[in-house]
Amino acid sequence: MPVQPLTPEKLRHTVDPNLFTFETTAELPPSTHIIGQPRGTHAIEFGIGIQSQGYNIYILGPMGTGRATAIERFLQDRTATQPPPEDWIYVHNFSLPHQPRAIELPAGQGSVFQARMAALIARISEDLPTAFETETYKDAIQAARNAFDTQQDALLMALQEKATAQGFGLIKTASGVTIAPVRHGQQLTPTELQNMSLAEQQELENLLEALSEELEETLYQIYQLETGMRQQIQEIDRTVAEAAVQHHFAELHETYQAHPEVLLYLDEVHQDVLDQIDDFAPQLDSDEEINLRRYEVNLVVDNNKTDGAPVIVEQNPTYNTLFGRLEYEMESGVVFTHFTNIKAGSLHRANGGYLIMQATDLLKNPEAWEALKRALRGQEIQIVPYATMDDTRVLAKSLMPEPIPLKVKIILMGSMDVYYLMYQQDEDLSDLFKVRADFDSTMLRNSDNMQEYAHFVATRCHEEKLRHFDRTAVAKVIEFGSRLVNQQTKLSTRFGAVTDLIREASYWAGVNGRAVVTGADVQQTLNERIYRSNRVEEIIQEEILEGTLFIATRGAVVGQVNGLSVMDIGDYSFGQPGRITARTFMGEGGVIHIERETEMSGPIHEKGVLTLNGYLGGTYAQQQPLSLTASLTFEQNYMGIEGDSASSTELYALLSSLSEIPIKQGIGVTGSVNQRGEVQPIGGVNEKIEGFFRVCCACGLDGEQGVIIPASNVDSLMVHEDVVTAVAQGKFHIWPVRTIDEGIELLTGIPAGELDADGLYPEGTVHYAVQNRLLELAEDLKTFGNGEE
Repeated sequence: MPVQPLTPEKLRHTVDPNLFTFETTAELPPSTHIIGQPRGTHAIEFGIGIQSQGYNIYILGPMGTGRATAIERFLQDRTATQPPPEDWIYVHNFSLPHQPRAIELPAGQGSVFQARMAALIARISEDLPTAFETETYKDAIQAARNAFDTQQDALLMALQEKATAQGFGLIKTASGVTIAPVRHGQQLTPTELQNMSLAEQQELENLLEALSEELEETLYQIYQLETGMRQQIQEIDRTVAEAAVQHHFAELHETYQAHPEVLLYLDEVHQDVLDQIDDFAPQLDSDEEINLRRYEVNLVVDNNKTDGAPVIVEQNPTYNTLFGRLEYEMESGVVFTHFTNIKAGSLHRANGGYLIMQATDLLKNPEAWEALKRALRGQEIQIVPYATMDDTRVLAKSLMPEPIPLKVKIILMGSMDVYYLMYQQDEDLSDLFKVRADFDSTMLRNSDNMQEYAHFVATRCHEEKLRHFDRTAVAKVIEFGSRLVNQQTKLSTRFGAVTDLIREASYWAGVNGRAVVTGADVQQTLNERIYRSNRVEEIIQEEILEGTLFIATRGAVVGQVNGLSVMDIGDYSFGQPGRITARTFMGEGGVIHIERETEMSGPIHEKGVLTLNGYLGGTYAQQQPLSLTASLTFEQNYMGIEGDSASSTELYALLSSLSEIPIKQGIGVTGSVNQRGEVQPIGGVNEKIEGFFRVCCACGLDGEQGVIIPASNVDSLMVHEDVVTAVAQGKFHIWPVRTIDEGIELLTGIPAGELDADGLYPEGTVHYAVQNRLLELAEDLKTFGNGEE
């Protein structure tokens, strides 16, 4: 039976809008679960459930499936009821100032403690100066000073009396108190001293030496008295300060009884305040502002507004964005830093929850990847500061903040190629990412998944404030999902592309003045996309119409077939016809493909060409030698060729050339072939059909034109509605073939022929003509060779 063209219903698997019970997607609630990925979802639930070390998750799948957004929502929904993780603060380390201390507090309490410490220092700064202004304090200080003055005066008076009795006096100089000889209350001049006899001078010097020793002893006693006075004043200051601040610290101690680290820090602050009372006393003689930053609290992780476990998506996983950084300041040309300049990274924010990253982004920063592995193995976040400012290396003291314990689930997303590359090149991957979640790019097109598509559309409309879709529009979106995967029985999970369609359809509905998106708006969106992108396609069509590119859509020609290929230009793919010709002649060169000889073809295409030899030998050379030379080429092709989807087309051209039976030029052909003559499925079938259809439309449809496709590609058909309409009107046809025999009969209108019991083909068939021609070529070659001898 001759192959029948496909009916319009076979060309596009449409969706009946009446399958849906809603009028618009506004009636549907938004959904957060992952659509069409039962295997991947099961793996993720296992990964977030198991708490053992190393069970981080690697999600495999193609880009554009909306994995990051879907997983973020999925995790937020699953972890919403979990308690939020703890806050983390950094405080000054009074024992080791270069190693700020990290303290853990319950969620939301970090900011509370920060405010309480700020209020504490503010109150102390007010209360201490006030305490030192009381009359009691002033009297106590004055009493200590008066006691010192009295004792000092007594010591000096006793020494003065003794010196006076011996003719000496205490003289005050710029360098302090000294002893000098006096007469009548006046210090002796150098002239008077020189006029003395030697005996008098010697006696005076002996007395001076003895009195000087007593002066030194007296001054030492005064120094001790002054030291005692100062210590007494310090004790008074400390007692007054302790009385002024004790109740403040007592209140905080009572509040944080359950937090030993906080109590230790409060004790250190309490002690430091008492040791540094001058920082709080009024500085009457100085304009310098006292620096109290050491008492500040640096809140690096604040989960005050976090609901459930945090779910963080890091778009730029560099070292600093993951692990945080230490910022530097410059003052009067001096670079320095402070523990309040410690800034958190995404690991800090995700601690106690989940951190989502793209594997390729992480691998672009090797130092971040290596540091992340160390952090996961050591289960701590260590900030290693870079002593830099404005990317310039500077000399400055730095800090080594105390590490923070790490408990996080890392979720890496990447393609399968990246996963296997990392698995082979990095032995740590298998130890640190033990959960593999495999995301598929397709899912079955059944009633449940079509309802899921409708809920997805509703979710996007709700969350992005888009116009809602009616049932006809949702049906068109589902058909678009099938077109994305070129499968009537499947839907795409590339929800990024589906989301773009939803947004654009909402826009065009607004342009058309509609409050609800209809099927016509979705179809307009698809047409607008084509119009924005198909300039190159139209140029090629113009060249065909002008005769620059040789493509015939009418008549019949020997050894010439319209092959179909797909051209990708960015985000737009379209099919285009290309003339394939074959010339056969005497020789033993076999099938020669010009593109192969000129190294313009790839290995898969070369395999397809070599397959033709196998078909020819198996079909025609069982009882006679295969002696021929055949030349095949893609006419007017100046680019490389790859793939075997034109191998059946090349074989049809060869059979036509050998049989000298012309081929109908109104039929485009695509399909791979094996050595047994079976036509195998190919990719891009929809684009190829549409491309040839548009060329035929431009040249004029005559009702005889169409495309031959592999029968195994019928389920892949989701062609444009214009093609379906033309087929319904009988202006265009699509024939599915399983074998070369079926295809050659369509192209020539002549039966292919079947072998009889004698191994011969019946007269009037294509195979008979081919076999006879091959026999002639073999005999002619033999005769030619004998003639030469």
